[in-house]
Amino acid sequence: MTLADTFENAARALPFEEEFRELEIVSQRARRSGRSTALSLTVDRPGGVDLALCERIAARLNRALEAESEPYTLEVESAGIDRPLNAPADYERFRNEAVLVKTSLPIRSEYTHRGKLLGLRGNAVILGTGAGELPIPLEIVKSARVEYDFRADLRRAKRERREKS
Repeated sequence: MTLADTFENAARALPFEEEFRELEIVSQRARRSGRSTALSLTVDRPGGVDLALCERIAARLNRALEAESEPYTLEVESAGIDRPLNAPADYERFRNEAVLVKTSLPIRSEYTHRGKLLGLRGNAVILGTGAGELPIPLEIVKSARVEYDFRADLRRAKRERREKS
């Protein structure tokens, strides 16, 4: 078994361990980088990911990889506020969030689409836009991610401060 195989198996097993049971593996990658292998793991969980969790995951993966003689670097990171939407379940989980979807074919003469995620309908991502609902077939979605709205967050914080006083 190669270093990449060992890494992928250990990463896939994490959500089945009690300590990491709510963990979602968003993406994992192993690629050659000079004389070593760069291992990258992107994770998410309800309530968010903090540095301490990333450190515990890295320590667990390093224990799984300690028998490997090949040099490697390991990076464990949060999916972040602009989280990618990879699996069909992501489109339901992030329903009602603002998203950016890029397509491999144009829809309404555009390759980039922004709107409120209304979920999946059949095999299409449904976006709520100013022009109404926009169905985007999953097979032409090149990339999709949540778009964090800083202004909405600032407005919410301002409203909460006003309500307190």
